[in-house]
Amino acid sequence: MKKLLAALGLSLAAAVVPASHAAPAADPATLKVALLPDENASTVIKNNRPLQAYLETTLGRKVELVVTTDYSSMIEAMRHGRLDIAYFGPLSYVLARQKSEIEPFAALMQKGSTTYRAVLVANAGAGIRELADIAGKNVAYGDKASTSSHLIPKSMLAGKGLAAGAQYKEHFVGAHDAVAMAVQNGHAQAGGLSKPIFDALVQRGVVDPDKVRVLAESAPFPQYPWTMRSSLDPALKARIRAAFLDLKDPQVLKSFKADGFGPISDKDYDVVRDLGTLLKLDLSRF
Repeated sequence: MKKLLAALGLSLAAAVVPASHAAPAADPATLKVALLPDENASTVIKNNRPLQAYLETTLGRKVELVVTTDYSSMIEAMRHGRLDIAYFGPLSYVLARQKSEIEPFAALMQKGSTTYRAVLVANAGAGIRELADIAGKNVAYGDKASTSSHLIPKSMLAGKGLAAGAQYKEHFVGAHDAVAMAVQNGHAQAGGLSKPIFDALVQRGVVDPDKVRVLAESAPFPQYPWTMRSSLDPALKARIRAAFLDLKDPQVLKSFKADGFGPISDKDYDVVRDLGTLLKLDLSRF
């Protein structure tokens, strides 16, 4: 019986060893492309089918779209080589870069710029007219590893002397659209999220501007970067980079609310690293 249990133990141990321990292929037949879990996963996948088709045609190989449960699991998937290309937020890129051999190569571009802003919004009936009025209120943020639905709005409040846990209560609700809905429904009196995403929610009729008002916009920050595994074949990396920088198809760009993608480098995200220092956050512990 002991021998049988030992054998079963070995079998079970072998079964739980992830296949990702093997070095990821430099020139895979199928590229795994991860998109940010900013909204419902099925919606993100559906909206990016044109991107999948474009990449398959341009790169001459199959493409699998991936949406993880949250930012942290996306970072871990990249760290273990389970993703080849990933579309990160600025902060989640900085965090992933600490743990993975990845490189940014293109960033979302709108009106010729590869920067964007975050907004702090408030429930119109909560009596909040300026940032100082958020004192004593509940504030909704998205994911802890989000730039525009956590780090940037938190720094905006800190600049007004409002610290989470001291002057207001913070609540993490997962995604940008969840922040907007929490504020609209009164579950939080204020919240922070990406301005482009907020504007899109208003345009789609998901958010009522009579119920949710913008209190403040942030300074511009570098846009969401596309990244790829550094261990990919150099020729493949060059083709991937060109595929994004040459992308002009409006159907593909529609889900990104973008005009295209522009070149970007790691140093462009130093401003995000500086935010961590400003807020006294240890980014290595995220």
